[in-house]
Amino acid sequence: MLIRLTRGLVAVGFTLAIAACATAPAADIQPPPMKQLDAKTQLESGRRY
Repeated sequence: MLIRLTRGLVAVGFTLAIAACATAPAADIQPPPMKQLDAKTQLESGRRY
């Protein structure tokens, strides 16, 4: 009886540990913002931002 209870508690603990790891939110990955080009660089490259 005690062995069955111990195995049940271990199984529940293991299940909860796996569930806690599986529900981690995905990281919000965004590229870093582009830095502003100075006026000279914009004129030389022809790009305007």
